[in-house]
Amino acid sequence: MTRVIWALIKDMLILPYLDIKLKYFDLALEKRNASDDKITVEAANAIKEYGVGVKCATITPDEARMKEFNLKQMWKSPNGTIRNILDGTIFREPIICRNVPRYVNGWNKPIIVGRHAFGDQYKATDFVVKEPGRVTIKFTPKSGAAPTEHEVFDFESGGVAMAMYNLDDSITGFARACFNYGLARGVPVYHSTKNTILKKYDGRFKDIFQMVFDEEFKEKFAAAGLSYEHRLIDDLVAFMIKSEGGFVMACKNYDGDVQSDIVAQGFGSLGLMTSVLITPDGKTVETEAAHGTVTRHFREYQKGRETSTNPIASIFAWTAALRYRGKFDGNEALMKFADTLEKATVGAVEAGFMTKDLAILVGKGQKWLITRQFMEKVAERLVQTSAVHAA
Repeated sequence: MTRVIWALIKDMLILPYLDIKLKYFDLALEKRNASDDKITVEAANAIKEYGVGVKCATITPDEARMKEFNLKQMWKSPNGTIRNILDGTIFREPIICRNVPRYVNGWNKPIIVGRHAFGDQYKATDFVVKEPGRVTIKFTPKSGAAPTEHEVFDFESGGVAMAMYNLDDSITGFARACFNYGLARGVPVYHSTKNTILKKYDGRFKDIFQMVFDEEFKEKFAAAGLSYEHRLIDDLVAFMIKSEGGFVMACKNYDGDVQSDIVAQGFGSLGLMTSVLITPDGKTVETEAAHGTVTRHFREYQKGRETSTNPIASIFAWTAALRYRGKFDGNEALMKFADTLEKATVGAVEAGFMTKDLAILVGKGQKWLITRQFMEKVAERLVQTSAVHAA
């Protein structure tokens, strides 16, 4: 369904106002399957080349999708592939509309989830153990030194096993990105791990974050009146729920995936969440919606029925990409257009025009629009501003 919305956004809100060249990569399952997923790698390398990419939600196939699309294999998450090539940090932040109630009433300021986007579960090697046997993990140094081997588990029956990894350089970049983002937004940074359990793995994250902070950011944070603190993930989640918001929550890859959804729902909806991946040097950006492909709505669309699917996160994916393109190119008019489109989108909701998911949150008497009708309201507000004509 997001693919349908993607076309509407381009046709109604982007191309009528901007003279812009778009290099397009089709990441539909059929295209990824036909290219043995090489098109996903090509897309990621294009983002590195051009500096800015905007991505529609994509399908990560399960067994049912593998059968439905007659796939050669269950291709891995395109998000994971792109993120590992770019090796950046994902920052997810709620889109706040004043008339959309929040499930967590105390959240008055945005909670920004900084999610590490490299390695861990998303590039893990996992397999099914079908009979009794011993699983070990082995490291063989390139230097020629003696290999080291660790026993994982001695299976007496079937089960599952997994091995995953990360890199010091990637963790260091993750730390720098989070601290820089905190400074830029003027908010404190909290870093979460479970180092009491994963003493080596998560302990490495904790130690590198502290080293980067002490060596590069301690004085800058002090001058800005900001703080940094490491907390266990369960402790930080409890603090997050009780807080008023207003901080960066730096999470490992999987933790960030979960916590960003919790934050989105706490502020009202997964359809009200931005997602921006930034490389450690700040020179490469990929933007997307934080939610998935909305399969249930697409099944209705396939039957010829109109749906009320929330396009706001996808619109903000475009505005974020355009804003960074403007920033990198020194194009003030483009940056102003991005700001104007965001204000038009939020303004439409706050004026009472919204999709069904938001109307349910507002209350029983709130009317709702199908997707195209909502987009038309955004377009109407967009053309009313002089900033659009100036752009």
